[in-house]
Amino acid sequence: YDVIHVKANEVINKKYFGTRKSIQLQEVEVAANKSDKTEKVNISVTKIDPIVINKLPSIGEPDIAQYLQVLPGVVSTGDQGGQIYIRGGLPVQNKILLDGITIFNPFHSLGLFSVFDNDIIKQADVYSAGFNVEYGLRNSAIMDVRTKDGNKQNISGKVQASTFSAKFTLEGPIIRQDSNRAGASYVVSFKHSYLPQTSPFIYKYANDFTNNKTNGLPYYFTDIFAKTSFNTQTGSKINFVGFNFSDKADFKNVATFSWNTYGGGSNFYIIPPSSNLIMDGFVNFSNYKIKYINHTIEGNVKTSSASNFDAGFNFVRFIGRNDIRFGLDANILNTDYEIQNPNFSAIQEQRSTANIGAYFKFRWILLDKHLVIEPGIRTQYYATLGIFSPEPRVGMKYNITNTFRMKAAGGLYSQSLFSANSDRDVVNLFYGYIHGPDSDQFPNVYLDKNGNKKQTNSSVQKAWHAVAGVEYDFLKFFEINVEGYYKFFNTIINVNRDKLYDDNQINQNIPDNFKKVYIVEQGDAMGADFTLKYESKKVYVWIVYSYMKTNRWQGNATTGEVFQYPPIFDRRHNFNVVASYNFGNKKQYEINVRWNFGSPYPFTPTQGFYPNILFNNNINFNYVNSNANLGFIPGILNSSRLIDYHRLDIGF
Repeated sequence: YDVIHVKANEVINKKYFGTRKSIQLQEVEVAANKSDKTEKVNISVTKIDPIVINKLPSIGEPDIAQYLQVLPGVVSTGDQGGQIYIRGGLPVQNKILLDGITIFNPFHSLGLFSVFDNDIIKQADVYSAGFNVEYGLRNSAIMDVRTKDGNKQNISGKVQASTFSAKFTLEGPIIRQDSNRAGASYVVSFKHSYLPQTSPFIYKYANDFTNNKTNGLPYYFTDIFAKTSFNTQTGSKINFVGFNFSDKADFKNVATFSWNTYGGGSNFYIIPPSSNLIMDGFVNFSNYKIKYINHTIEGNVKTSSASNFDAGFNFVRFIGRNDIRFGLDANILNTDYEIQNPNFSAIQEQRSTANIGAYFKFRWILLDKHLVIEPGIRTQYYATLGIFSPEPRVGMKYNITNTFRMKAAGGLYSQSLFSANSDRDVVNLFYGYIHGPDSDQFPNVYLDKNGNKKQTNSSVQKAWHAVAGVEYDFLKFFEINVEGYYKFFNTIINVNRDKLYDDNQINQNIPDNFKKVYIVEQGDAMGADFTLKYESKKVYVWIVYSYMKTNRWQGNATTGEVFQYPPIFDRRHNFNVVASYNFGNKKQYEINVRWNFGSPYPFTPTQGFYPNILFNNNINFNYVNSNANLGFIPGILNSSRLIDYHRLDIGF
């Protein structure tokens, strides 16, 4: 045995290594999350285990992109484009992190797949509302994906193939770790799609054979990821990560969309001996570039790029069961958006900004462990824009019993990044980014939802969150979670789809709604989510019902009118059931089922048709005998609804 002397407020790290021996063990049950349920707020967060992702019937291979769609408050407008809307927020309002590195576009054009390899994911945390001060620069949600370290003792690998793609992972020790020395390991992942080659034979119904065209399913992607980890005997560690993800959708004779993102970084954790302070830090970089080529108009090209550099430190100081968390981070963001069209002048917008953030949070457990309070403050300084944004946030939980708990959270959030395309597009494979446009590109005055005139002080957009709920554990294997939420987006900068005139002296009397590049809207989202989870040795059941109502308000400061409409992702009811059953002598067989029902999405109906004659600036054009193109007159924006959606998947 080993004698350990423990002193007050002292942290001791000790590692034990056992000798290798085969032993037949009896049943062991480990429940490590019980204290987290009672001592942490954990509101509006879903912790995704890769084992659970495998229980979802998948197309191609298990992927977190498909699993996200069964989470509470999450909707997707289709498999093509792969954009996720979380509790009323836009994709650009969601911050996606891979080992702390910002990923601007985590989903491939064929939205069934993400850039994340499920075999190397350690855990993914999705914060859908009310997240605390550790995260900044986004207004709606956070998805924090952490990868596992490589095998520290043995070399192992996996090869997998489907009709969509193939992949392999390889991991192993660089320096085998034992009780007398530190260790190092690596893990490598590679994914590649060959769908354009297999689809003409396997998915013939999806091919276009007209005019000798065989487009098939023209979706290409390649994902490469590598990580090395160095672990010390005291528990401290440092990781180095690198990745390169690429995607292409090539529609012959129509258009080509392609993007690439690459990056890397390092993060470390320091656990000083005999100390109650833990420190971690990070330095990372990522770059994203997307390109659109219109093959029907020569020279029509659109590109967008965004690069991000982050560095920071986080500290945790433990005071008994309580703790103090504080940190500092710096961010440099560059965006470049360019449009080339032979019929118009080229447009290019380049922006660069520096952002500095700091936060402080205290977790206080009191009233004999019945009450948990997590007040915090985040200060965000947009240095280039000269905007200082203090953002108070708070979370709390009251443990009525060990199995029944109430919780609530809320706060203020901000961001300066917005999308280069309109969020009114149902499907848009071009997803670019713009940061902090010039003040003359959007209206100086806008109308809020009540018709009051507001000054557009800057391009920094802000949002308020409020969420409350209850959670209940019963009959050993059951968990129920019910939450209601409200998000108010005070300012949403959007691309102006109604722009008809140049913003110059000649058109000074034209309303801003028809000449500004961007518009300023307000929006909100309210709803409730019910989640039931049952998990035993053989059976896993996940049932989610979500109710959501999302609104947008666009005002005309000239006329004083305010137009209210539902955005394209406004789905009133969404119901998901996931069930999995293991059977066999060694539980080697598994059957998985997923059922989804969704109420209709809104869409803009067609009001009428007309002959669209293009005169081509020719005074002698014979418009009487010419064949006109069919033009259409749209109705009121998103004033109609599609039909109900139902889907059933079964996997074995």
